[in-house]
Amino acid sequence: MRIIGLITYAALTVGVFVPASASAQEEYREPSQEVAAILDIPPPPAASVSPDGNWAVFTTLQGMPSIADRAVPMARLAGVRVNTATNGPYDAKPYDRSSSYTGRGVEYRLVNLKTGAEQRVALAEAKLGPPMWAPDSSRFAFLYTTAKGIELWVTDTASGKARALSGPSINVASSIASTSDGPCDWMADSRRIMCQFIPENRGPAPERGVPTGPSVQQTDGKKAPVWTFTNLLTDKYDEQLFDYYMTSQPMIVDVVSGKKTPFAKAGIYEGLKPSEDGQYYLSTRIVGPYSYLVPASRFPKQVEILSADGKVVKQLADVPINNAGPESMGWALAGARGHQWRPTSPAAVMYVEPLDQGNPAVSADYRDRVMVLEAPFDSAPREVMRTADRIVSASDDLDGTDLFAFADNGQQAMVKQFAWATRGEKVWLANAMQPTSQPTLLWSHNADDWYSDPGSPVTRPQGGAVLRQNGDWIYLAGQGGSPDGDHPFLDRFNLKTQKSERLFATSGASYENVVAVLDDQAKRLITRYETSLDPANYILRDLAAKDSKPLTNLPRPEHALRYSSKQLVNYVRSDGVPLSGTLYLPPNYKKGNKVPAIVWAYPREYASKSGAGQVRGSPYTYSGRSNRVSSDYMLFLTQGYAVLANAAMPIVGGLKANDTYVEQLVANAQAAVDMLVDQGVTDRKTVGVAGHSYGAFMTANLLAHSDIFAAGYALSGAYNRTLTPFGFQRERRTYWQAPEVYQAMSPFMHVTDINEPILLFHGEIDSNTGTYPIQSQRFFHALKGVGATAKLEMLPYEDHAYAARESRLHVLAESFDWFDQYVKNAK
Repeated sequence: MRIIGLITYAALTVGVFVPASASAQEEYREPSQEVAAILDIPPPPAASVSPDGNWAVFTTLQGMPSIADRAVPMARLAGVRVNTATNGPYDAKPYDRSSSYTGRGVEYRLVNLKTGAEQRVALAEAKLGPPMWAPDSSRFAFLYTTAKGIELWVTDTASGKARALSGPSINVASSIASTSDGPCDWMADSRRIMCQFIPENRGPAPERGVPTGPSVQQTDGKKAPVWTFTNLLTDKYDEQLFDYYMTSQPMIVDVVSGKKTPFAKAGIYEGLKPSEDGQYYLSTRIVGPYSYLVPASRFPKQVEILSADGKVVKQLADVPINNAGPESMGWALAGARGHQWRPTSPAAVMYVEPLDQGNPAVSADYRDRVMVLEAPFDSAPREVMRTADRIVSASDDLDGTDLFAFADNGQQAMVKQFAWATRGEKVWLANAMQPTSQPTLLWSHNADDWYSDPGSPVTRPQGGAVLRQNGDWIYLAGQGGSPDGDHPFLDRFNLKTQKSERLFATSGASYENVVAVLDDQAKRLITRYETSLDPANYILRDLAAKDSKPLTNLPRPEHALRYSSKQLVNYVRSDGVPLSGTLYLPPNYKKGNKVPAIVWAYPREYASKSGAGQVRGSPYTYSGRSNRVSSDYMLFLTQGYAVLANAAMPIVGGLKANDTYVEQLVANAQAAVDMLVDQGVTDRKTVGVAGHSYGAFMTANLLAHSDIFAAGYALSGAYNRTLTPFGFQRERRTYWQAPEVYQAMSPFMHVTDINEPILLFHGEIDSNTGTYPIQSQRFFHALKGVGATAKLEMLPYEDHAYAARESRLHVLAESFDWFDQYVKNAK
């Protein structure tokens, strides 16, 4: 041992060569200034529209956080990460439900949509969340994150003046999970707002003491096929921290006087919403016992109806711990779920009960049924309807918190059922007032059929999942898939005749998405318009007057990403499945030149070949900046590479698609490279492959099972499917039911066949289900052990998608060097 130590000391002091396989802590690298300038382009503003459609707030957003922003104190608690300094989320995304309204806003621009007058609202060193509009649009509240905590503020729309309603005492921690409601909710009078506060006299956080015994887990003999969740509780100390940071005291704040009134008891609230008439509150609280295997969203809960003074009126459900499989594969809680107010007076609660114990493997004529319980809640609930498939959110977000979308009178409810095996969906209109009546089928559709997607219902901006409606007409917004790319649209749909009429659609070489419908007649819209060369800007459109007015005027940045051409390319897989991608050629490219190329992709499963072959995305979206790390590969254009972006990688076969995963994956990649070669863009020997998450998994598999690519790099992948034994992506079978599939799909099992260089990146605090950092670490150990050419870089303070400026620049610098050596200058 002493001899080895002396040799190591000599190597450090006299410059002895250290082999490339050695481990080391390196400094962050940066690529060229050109690349850094592109990444530093700020994101476009976010838009929020008032309920009456007369006001809009455009929020200027921060750019990339620094690694110092990521290196703040944090606790991992039951599936979420808490910033212990602010009692808010550690990961503050710009505008996202799971960021719990804290956001990364810099300032607000309040615009009167009728007069065009505008005012700016800004706070020092601000991190502003999205506006929370009062029902009457007279004001909006927002959360202001400071170094010491999160404050509640309010802005009067008439004056544009903002003022504080609290100190740094708002508790956002319990609202971080995607299944939770936000930390604040307006009352119907627009004068009062209910928020979750840190309990007074909470005291300091618990400290870890001397253990009094081991951490114990024990099975109960029941099947619990849960996925591999992250950031879970691990011991009693974590449980104490969970209680400390998550427990809040609901308070009703009078925004005029500033008076705060405690409501109900302190607890860990997943949701606390007033009824339409303000007489009751629907409360969902997380209770013990806690679990070390599932996140807080699956912990036991108590669902109760409270009176206006906070007293318990009715206990609706005592929800047990949810140890079922993933919802994305058709599993559901064995008990009642999705409790939601029907927006009527008197109040009523609608919810869903499974008829198959929440298990998709159970044979059943009906999977779910919709129930309703009406005030004063002393009678038995009544059944509204049954569905043959699982009920999911009526919006396009299958994981949405609201399952039902209600007609504007509250008497009818839109209910959506979804079959995970076939991707088929049906949307019904049920009578929420007369449960004995038969529901009306509005439409049937297969989610794989992108071209005929009818769109998603447009709801009113004040929340509550109430449809924007004009008589029998509602509105549907969709992406408008077509063989030449997406053309977003707005339709109106008649609930009686089931006929639709197109009101608006993108035209020409542009991409224009509907952001908001401002009135019940859909005469006025706000859209977000962009082209491949022009950044996104918001437009006020008057469809009746056929007039438009720009609401923002962001020019093309000086340092925007450049390329010589961008086109949607179509090609065909060997078995006849049509494929597509977007091909970018580098600046100053001349026809006939052959340049190195990179193929970026993400495999997706489909039930049929017809759906798999449809084009998704648009060649007319703005390409001058990179939105996130998963699109940073576009900057290979600055290095002289051709880029085939989002190359289609369909895996066809429904629930058994993975039986031929490898064969289909290789066929997809071969067709992509053949197309690039046939077009004269590149030489077959100078093409690399890369991807993120499941795309990283794809990259490793392509290097293991083919010699199509010269090299690859992979971000935050999973490489050993036996470490996710209860399913992954859309694979419903467990490892023990289909061991041959798990083995065949795991590049870890085929590491001896990887004879091309591979560069691996992984965030040290990856919280994504199934992509624990150990996946990359063990894969690299295997690569090293068999003598493969590989490099692993673990990124401090980074999650599944890397956020810090230093990290993103470093990944690009390393990837450029790797591909220059093994692709551009391949021997």
